[in-house]
Amino acid sequence: MRYTSGLLVVSLMLPVAICAAADPGKLSVERLFSGTDLSGPRLRSPEFSPDGRYVTYLQGKADNKDQLDLWAFDTRTGQQKLLVDSRAFVTGDERLSAEEEARRERQRTASLKGIVEYRFSSDGKRLLVPLGGDLYVYDLVAKRDPVRRLTNTESYETDARFSPLGNHVSFVRDQDLFVIELSSGEERALTADGEGLIQNGVAEFVAQEEMDRSTGYWWSPDEKRIAFTRIDDSPVQEVERLEINADGARVTRQRYPAAGTANTHVELRVLELGSGRITAVPLNFDDGYLARVNWFRDSRHLAVQKQTRDQKTLDLIKVDVGTGKTRTLLTETSPAWIELHDDLRFLEKRNAFVWASRRSGYRHLYLYDLDGRLIRPLTSGSWMVVGDGTEDGLVGIDENKGLMYFMANEASPLERHLYATSLTTGDPARPRRISVEPGVHDARLMPNHRFYLDQWSSPQQPPTASLRSLDGKVSRWLMRNELDENHPYQAFRANHSSEEFGSLQASDGQALYYRLIRPVPFDAGKRYPVVIDVYGGPHQQYVRKDWMGGSRAVQGYFRQLLAQHGFVVFSLDNRGSGFRGEAFDTAISGRLGKVEIEDQLRGVDYLKRLPYVDGERIGIMGWSYGGYMSLMALTTTTVFKAGVAGAPVTDWRLYDTHYTERYLGLPSAGNSYEVSGVLPYVDSLHGNLLLVHGMADDNVLFTHSTMLMQRLQSLDKPFELMTYPGSKHGLVRIPQTGRHYYEMVVRFFERVLAVGPASAGLSESG
Repeated sequence: MRYTSGLLVVSLMLPVAICAAADPGKLSVERLFSGTDLSGPRLRSPEFSPDGRYVTYLQGKADNKDQLDLWAFDTRTGQQKLLVDSRAFVTGDERLSAEEEARRERQRTASLKGIVEYRFSSDGKRLLVPLGGDLYVYDLVAKRDPVRRLTNTESYETDARFSPLGNHVSFVRDQDLFVIELSSGEERALTADGEGLIQNGVAEFVAQEEMDRSTGYWWSPDEKRIAFTRIDDSPVQEVERLEINADGARVTRQRYPAAGTANTHVELRVLELGSGRITAVPLNFDDGYLARVNWFRDSRHLAVQKQTRDQKTLDLIKVDVGTGKTRTLLTETSPAWIELHDDLRFLEKRNAFVWASRRSGYRHLYLYDLDGRLIRPLTSGSWMVVGDGTEDGLVGIDENKGLMYFMANEASPLERHLYATSLTTGDPARPRRISVEPGVHDARLMPNHRFYLDQWSSPQQPPTASLRSLDGKVSRWLMRNELDENHPYQAFRANHSSEEFGSLQASDGQALYYRLIRPVPFDAGKRYPVVIDVYGGPHQQYVRKDWMGGSRAVQGYFRQLLAQHGFVVFSLDNRGSGFRGEAFDTAISGRLGKVEIEDQLRGVDYLKRLPYVDGERIGIMGWSYGGYMSLMALTTTTVFKAGVAGAPVTDWRLYDTHYTERYLGLPSAGNSYEVSGVLPYVDSLHGNLLLVHGMADDNVLFTHSTMLMQRLQSLDKPFELMTYPGSKHGLVRIPQTGRHYYEMVVRFFERVLAVGPASAGLSESG
């Protein structure tokens, strides 16, 4: 739909009939969401069993890649077998509670069905599997009847796990913390006041959404105590959010901590399992955030990370749970902000711990004694310890050999590799690289440190999985995934366009890496339109040397589809995007949407110099922060002819505290929110805009788009609109809505950038 001067005008955005591609060798949007995974088989959530015997993982069914089952690979025999068939326990549509739906939305697993998580017992003999709202234990050594059902309730059990010694299973139900003693089967409620705005053992909204903390309770190593959060949402402002569904609308009252407003009241408590006695940890988090909680190995002390409200200071605090005494072990500070991480690791045989910090300008690992005194830096250099798409890079520690294993981008900012370095000697700047092949690796160390699981891909190689020795040599393939005649992508290889990588220079001299895909077929004598695929926000890296964007593979295949429709497809990681170091990442501090667009314009200048690019036909598309970038590109520049803005932030005052204040401070501190928002620039909208939003989005609220619509209408600015009833922020990952969205985007760019009629895989129906 298009709005102009307040009048509703029907555009060409009519529903489409999804059909097979006219050319079977070309990708269709339908194929991206149906059938087998185009990337071939891949391991989801792989884990070593504690004894190293098995690698377990989740894998989609042959007839439904989003219906996950639990599989196991025997590291001794090389045999693979199906452990738990999800359809054996859940038939039809899976029942999810509202809390679990929200949790999966936070974890970006809302589109998946069946088994989406599992946990090992410490002895490696049992697996805990949440399925269909209840809990099951699978006995790996049982001769028969290996499955035991632990719960059978109307309520939904979430965040379930074994206790450290395997004697109990704990979980959250109806806002309270529960435990089941496995030997007797006795279930016991550990807290009883969870109702209304009070929840026990649960991570608050901003912890789940922005802090990468998805839990609110932690077992002590000896199983005698559980530290847990008691959260009270009453200080958080209540927002009335209209959720519009296909069959009507309802008003949802949501506690949403918008920037500058009060956060959830969080208390940290410790429960003694034997007596049931609960004591409060004497730390106040009302002036900041409870970032992380860990136990010392003695089970008598907690390591609590507290972050200030402005996020420029982080304290690591040692808490004696017996006496309540606290002591700050170390403090991290930054003029911009402190990045949170999970790379705190207590050593077993030494009175020391490993800690990650960006104090040098790059994220590196350091060794401390238990009193917080620095022993030595373990890594250093103009590169980062960083995992596959995460800040966390510590893979494992072999104390017997005095070695630490970690992931880093030392070889190239576009790659990830496994490295080893000494805990006691050696040059921190010269670690030993273990992984061999160029590209992106993700490693997990076997518990006995003899082998590691290597998941690797590159622009030429779909995801592989192999068991390797610690010199990088393959011992066994779990998943070779060769691009042969049997591979799902084989039928489309003739029309595959190779990705070209390069770099440009930002105004401050830093390198800006890009990926370019040429149209297929390509004629050097022609001039083609361009679609820039952008995210541009923190903690993301679009330009990497992996297969089709790794976990965002649908997006990678969509870029190939655009190339097959006659577009040059371009992506550039501007300053402010992730994993490049303090100077690069924090260039956006105090002002969003400025240096990001400046850097994207460097990319546009480069594109215009290419003889096969039509500089007058450049479009841009993005989702979430990328949607915000599309709007800023169309309102603060005149170089883009068209843009797709999906679920965009338009006014940062409407977004949550922890994310927004990290970059812009408090709204009362100046005009950073005003100049960083989209609305002040709307009167300069240039080009064709397609605005897209889910009408039940609880992350980037639908209000962001309704405010923009009203402003555009009042200014008599034409635009096109597509809304999705009942859909939340992750609608592009859901097959039905994702398919419709991508079909619509292709038609929009074909029409406004004039590349010709609709192509393979697309048809109009009225």
